[in-house]
Amino acid sequence: MTLSSPWRGDFPGILALEKEGQTYLDSAATSQKPQALTAALTDYYARGTANVHRAQHLPAERATRAFEASRAKVAHWLNADSPGQIIFTRGCTEAINLLAYALEEQFHPGDQLVIGAAEHHANLLPWQQLALRRGLELVVLPLDADGAIDLTEAARLIGPQCRLLAIGQLSNVLGRWQPLAELLALARARGALTVVDGAQGAVHARPDVQALDCDFYAFSAHKLYGPEGVGVLYGRAEALQRLEHWQFGGEMVQVADYRSATFRPPPLGFEAGTPAIGAVIALGSTLDYLLGLDAEAVARHEAALHARLLEGLRQRDGLRVLGAPEVALASFVVEGVHNADLAQLLGEQGIAVRAGHHCAMPLYASLGLGGAVRVSLGLYNDGADLERFFAALDRALELLR
Repeated sequence: MTLSSPWRGDFPGILALEKEGQTYLDSAATSQKPQALTAALTDYYARGTANVHRAQHLPAERATRAFEASRAKVAHWLNADSPGQIIFTRGCTEAINLLAYALEEQFHPGDQLVIGAAEHHANLLPWQQLALRRGLELVVLPLDADGAIDLTEAARLIGPQCRLLAIGQLSNVLGRWQPLAELLALARARGALTVVDGAQGAVHARPDVQALDCDFYAFSAHKLYGPEGVGVLYGRAEALQRLEHWQFGGEMVQVADYRSATFRPPPLGFEAGTPAIGAVIALGSTLDYLLGLDAEAVARHEAALHARLLEGLRQRDGLRVLGAPEVALASFVVEGVHNADLAQLLGEQGIAVRAGHHCAMPLYASLGLGGAVRVSLGLYNDGADLERFFAALDRALELLR
C-alpha cells in the first residue's frame, strides 16, 4: 500500500528527520512545520523587528499590519464574525486558564462546572482549581465504551446548577470526536457558558464557531502545523464582555496612575505585554498554506492512513487499542509489556511515538492503566512511515515478550 503524501515535500523537518533515519509519529504532541511558516519567520526577523501597536515608525507599522492581518486570518479560518473576537495567548493551556480566572467572580458556592472524563489536563486542572477556590462542584461526564461522552448520563448530570460546560472536541488519547452539538445544546438549555478545547480537533477538521454555537473555542498553533508559543481564544461577542481582566501590564491598559487604572476591552485588553509577534505572523502564513490545500484530499489521506494504522495494530496478538479512535491517532497497550519499554525500543529504531499518560492521568486511572503508547499522524505521513513502524514494533515485541 503506497499511501504517499503529496504534501510531504512542504515540510522540511519531516524530510530532515527522514534523512536521519527517523520516522515521526508524534504529531498529536506537536506537528512538523511547513516551509510557509519558516519563510514567514525568516522574513519578519530579517527585515527588522519592532513591537506592535502604538509606535509611529515604519518597522512598527509594518509589524502591526502583519500581526493584525494574522488576527483577521484566524477569524476567517474559524468563521468568526470579527477579528475582535480573537485573543492571542501563549497556547491553548493559557487560553483556558485565562477563562478560569477571567470568569471566576461569576461563580458562587454550589454552582457546577461540567467537564468530560477524557479531558487533557489543560481542560481539567484550570476548572478543578477554580472549583477548589470558589467552593464549586466539578461534575465529570462519563464515557461510553467507544470513548465518547454518554449522552444519557450527560442529560442527567447537566442540571440546573450547571454554570459552565468545558469539553475537549477530540480526545488526544482515544481519538474520538465528542458529540458537541448535543452537549452544547444541553448546556445552553441551562443557561451555562460553553467552552470547547479544540487543541486536537482544530487540526483535523476546520472549525466553524458559528455552527458550533459555543461561547469560547481555544486551540494551540503548534499542533496545527504552526509555531510554538501561540494560542488562540475565540469568544462570542457577548461572552467576551463577561471576562474580567486577569493579567496586567503594557498594551492592555488605557489610562493608569499610581492608584488606579482602566483597561482596554477584548482583544487587546487580554494581551498584556509584548506578544509572540513573529510567531503570530507565522501562524497567519500557516493558515494561508492550509487554506490552499484540498481539504477533502487531506481528509481522505488521513482517513486511509488511520485505517491502515488500526488494521495493523489489531493484527498483532495481545495488543489492545483503547476506545474506538475515529481520526488521527491510536493509543494501545500490549499484554505483559510496559508502554515505556516498548516506546524505548521503538525510539532506538528511529520510530518517534509517545508513551505515558498523555496529560490525561484521570482518564488512564479510570481505564485501570498506567499509560499507553500513542501513534499520531499528520498530513505529511505516508504508508512507508507505517511500514517502518510495524516492522519496528514486531522487532520490539519479539524482545519484550
